[in-house]
Amino acid sequence: MARTEKPGSEAAPKTRLRWWTELPLIVLVYACYSAGRLLVRGDVSDAVDHGLAILDVEKALFLNAEHPLNRLFTREPWIGVPADFWYASLHYLVTPAVLVWLFRSRAVRYRAARTWLMTSTFIGLIGFTLLPTCPPRLLDASYGFVDTMAQYSSYGWWGGAASAPRGMGGMTNQYAAMPSLHVGWALWCGVMLWRHGGTRLSKVAAVVYPLGTTIVVMGTANHYFLDAVAGAAVMGVGLLLTPFVLRTAERVRTRLPARFAPAAATAPTASATASAPAVDGAGSANVSGGCQTSAGERFPRQREQRFGAGAEPDPAPTDAGDETPAPAR
Repeated sequence: MARTEKPGSEAAPKTRLRWWTELPLIVLVYACYSAGRLLVRGDVSDAVDHGLAILDVEKALFLNAEHPLNRLFTREPWIGVPADFWYASLHYLVTPAVLVWLFRSRAVRYRAARTWLMTSTFIGLIGFTLLPTCPPRLLDASYGFVDTMAQYSSYGWWGGAASAPRGMGGMTNQYAAMPSLHVGWALWCGVMLWRHGGTRLSKVAAVVYPLGTTIVVMGTANHYFLDAVAGAAVMGVGLLLTPFVLRTAERVRTRLPARFAPAAATAPTASATASAPAVDGAGSANVSGGCQTSAGERFPRQREQRFGAGAEPDPAPTDAGDETPAPAR
């Protein structure tokens, strides 16, 4: 009878995950993502046009929350400085921490969660390629935005190139703003904490972290509100594609070893052939090497076991001078 599983239960991964294979995979994917951001730098004038078009759409829809937040962060250092640290660091600390937590304590769910994050990240890279966007902080000052990262740069390690360390602004693509993966990754962390945290504190963090990140990216003038919406949409598309990506990866994992396996691996080995009992023309197995017998055959002097309660085994009668069992009388 088929075994039924509880609703919502997930099957264990077919292959056990190891940290020494997962860590290089994560590093490789992030390196490809970072290199892709640098390679897809668009024309500055196009990026500015895209940024202004987004701003016009937000004003028409009364969604322009960037201006009041940016004025607040600029006027109040006790809000602006922590927000800059939030933007410059938590993106690179919280996401890996949640990945490690899932790997160590939620291994059954880790593979799907990691695949969702990676798939969405590469979708975001497509967005950077197709729609380079000038963030609000890089627009002309006449548009009313202040770069808080530059204003409060003396408090941290960053300079005028967003969260990049001083002197390393050329190592980042400042026009990779649409979608906002700061918001996308924070949303992923929030979903993981909400679903698998199991405590009230984790539920609170699941709501506060993505919401706080959305406010921070707008208040620091690094993203528009629609960038944040696009970041959430990218995560939604990545979630829908995750089952397909997992099935494809599993097919590749099972087919490649079978295709490249040597032909000798399928042939019987010499030891297996030698240990197999020979079969004669009548179809009965012969004794091989003095250690195998056919069905019903006994070694010389072998005793028969009686399985009755308290019965004592007795030797089979033999003829004088002959060690083979005598026929039954």
